[in-house]
Amino acid sequence: MEILAAALLGFFTVGYLVLGGADLGVGMLLPHLGRDGRERRLVLAAIAPFFLGNEVWLIAAAGVFIGCFPALEGDLFGGQFAVLVPLLAGWVVRDAGLWWRGRAAHRAWHALCDGMVTVGSWAAALSWGWLLAGLLTGDPTGPAGGPAAVLTALGVAALFAVHGMAFAALRLTGPPHERVRSSTGRAGGAGTFALTSAAMAVLPLAAGARLPLTDTAAHGPVLGLLVPALLAVTPLLVAAQAWLWWTFRGRVTGPSYL
Repeated sequence: MEILAAALLGFFTVGYLVLGGADLGVGMLLPHLGRDGRERRLVLAAIAPFFLGNEVWLIAAAGVFIGCFPALEGDLFGGQFAVLVPLLAGWVVRDAGLWWRGRAAHRAWHALCDGMVTVGSWAAALSWGWLLAGLLTGDPTGPAGGPAAVLTALGVAALFAVHGMAFAALRLTGPPHERVRSSTGRAGGAGTFALTSAAMAVLPLAAGARLPLTDTAAHGPVLGLLVPALLAVTPLLVAAQAWLWWTFRGRVTGPSYL
């Protein structure tokens, strides 16, 4: 049961970083991809159908972690508090910018919300890099420090940005798409997205391999209840995500509700 619980945690975490990392990356590049209000709205339309569904993977990963690994959860949440606060703040600010943008037609309001999307996305991406820097050391009881942590955070944030650029290449049209094509080069959107998805998947798996997951798992009766329930729900989540991505697989040609 401990191995199954660890596998479920890795599965949901990889799912979030691959799928949710794409919309975070697009948000990071919003000022570059969209040069005016209409173009920025088109860029946001590229992620509008996905960002809430992608966050379900993160909620599922957090649920597995809290329920199946309570001892390690206490150490990590307490030790990495300084990292988790900006991560959650960036997440909230990014989502608030997305939801609020369409609530008013003033240019200044749109600029404010676009800034929230960009700043929040960068804050979340850098915080993920900082968190992974600490987890890759195998010590979740404190934030990583030093030049290695800074370089890791910047490298992971850059990977988020490239991942978002590749996703944008698959979704955008018009001038924003031309800007993406000039950045992705010959690899194209699909090729770049496959490569960045593989890199995004490796990061949490490498961090998880450094953590004592099987040694800190919950007691047998708890896992005996949670793991079968999670295994039963997981196919439904995967099916819903597959339907969502298939339904909105085409390129966007106009603004969305955001």
